[in-house]
Amino acid sequence: MTTTLLLEIFAGFFTAFIALWMLALNRPAASAATVVNVEESVAAAAPGLAITTTVRQFLQSYFLREGRLANTGLLILRLAIGAMMIHHGQDKLGDPQSFADNYVVPLHLPFPLFLAHVAGYSEIMGSWLLILGLLSPLGALALTGTMTVAAYHHILTSGLNIYVLELVVLYLGGSLALLLVGPGRYSFDAGIVKGLAADSSDNAATASPTSAMAASYDLMPEAS
Repeated sequence: MTTTLLLEIFAGFFTAFIALWMLALNRPAASAATVVNVEESVAAAAPGLAITTTVRQFLQSYFLREGRLANTGLLILRLAIGAMMIHHGQDKLGDPQSFADNYVVPLHLPFPLFLAHVAGYSEIMGSWLLILGLLSPLGALALTGTMTVAAYHHILTSGLNIYVLELVVLYLGGSLALLLVGPGRYSFDAGIVKGLAADSSDNAATASPTSAMAASYDLMPEAS
């Protein structure tokens, strides 16, 4: 796989994500009747409302991190790991049989040639996902998985040799950190989550008069 092909893949990904982003920004608003029906369904299942609120709070804390310096640092980490990991995947796909013989076969794993292709594509696609910040947890998970296997291979074949392990540990630590703390606000993921949170807030505000009226009727005493 050549660098030109990698750039073409990046251009295709970027164009597709921009198109999806524009569609998300221009999607039609939900009608009032739809909002009321959704609110009534949620009100009928209070545990579901609590779960939804918890998930929304988790997504906001994971993707919409506060602090410009922190978000800039996460962006730099994503770009650095993604840009440097791409050529490792390119090398694997350039000669998958050699990688399978030298790295997969010593681990006694089945289908070594297939796993060599999986490792190469995981590093390339995972790198692009981190760079763009789109589905970044999946990208970080893909790189974390390949680096975990690489660390195990180095320990199995060379022992705890710091000069062999240092690069793998740096990639593994950076990918795992991004998986745990999120991509930061400067990402497609953050924009998508922010839009979804804003839509949820608008729907709740639209349906609040109906909820208030229902609550008032519940407080009325029953006729004897």
